[in-house]
Amino acid sequence: MADKIKVRICVGTSCFVMGSAQIQSLEFNAPDDIADKIEIVEERCMNLCKDIEHKYNRGPFVFVNNELIEQASYEKVVAKIREEIQKNN
Repeated sequence: MADKIKVRICVGTSCFVMGSAQIQSLEFNAPDDIADKIEIVEERCMNLCKDIEHKYNRGPFVFVNNELIEQASYEKVVAKIREEIQKNN
């Protein structure tokens, strides 16, 4: 099998309050079709909410591989992971 899909979740205070806590549950509660294909990494704070140049302000922030998802939700992240799996097959 190819490398696992890296899922980086911002768990800074703002992102945590805005929903990254639910996304973190992927670590223990991922759907069966993706559970063994992902690596979950929690990052203390990605500082994207303070990035004035790019005006990111819609947390929570999650990277699936190197693609940023703003206003991330459990469902959006799972859909993106499945999309990445399809690309790699």
